Amino acid sequence: MTAIEKLEKDPYNIVITGVGGQGNVMASRVLANMLVRRGYRITIGETFGMSQRGGSVMSHIRVSMLAQWSPQIPRGMADMIVALEPIEAIRVLMNYGNRGVKVLTNTRAVYPVGVITGELTYPSSEEIENTLRSLTASAWFLDATGGAVRLGNPILSNIIMIGAVAGTGELPIDRGDFQDVIARTLTQDKLAVNLQAFDIGAEMVGQV
Repeated sequence: MTAIEKLEKDPYNIVITGVGGQGNVMASRVLANMLVRRGYRITIGETFGMSQRGGSVMSHIRVSMLAQWSPQIPRGMADMIVALEPIEAIRVLMNYGNRGVKVLTNTRAVYPVGVITGELTYPSSEEIENTLRSLTASAWFLDATGGAVRLGNPILSNIIMIGAVAGTGELPIDRGDFQDVIARTLTQDKLAVNLQAFDIGAEMVGQV
């Protein structure tokens, strides 16, 4: 194993958020295992909304060189937020954001029932982008769902977002770490499409 790279801060706090059915938990486990492969100590905490599909889902990942930390990130102490759904990025920022936080968000909305029935309104993409930029140090807006649909499976948007995280260079992880982690559980054909999804995410960040 190579020497562990020093983190920007220790612990480094990551929130992955989305709604039920987007593969939030899988994304958090994959990212955590990639960091474990690099020698870091990882603690994960997860919260789920009222419904299995459509409710808010949030994973806290705490990354450290030296110690295990409690699974709950303190309010205002996130270093990175990865959102599989854009309004969830704002929701998490209200509780865990700070001026230095970095945000990556999928731009494709998942409308709650209240919006579909006309009881609630959903902010425009411009409103969401302006809000996120005003609240963060850096923000990336990525059509991960669109990329996943082109691969034939919308759920791959979660893997595209993991590729995007690696593409930012904010964490000491790369394609080799991803391949090593997912190769343990996937068949060869699924491995290939997941690697494509990872590459799409990394490329998206470079184009922003």
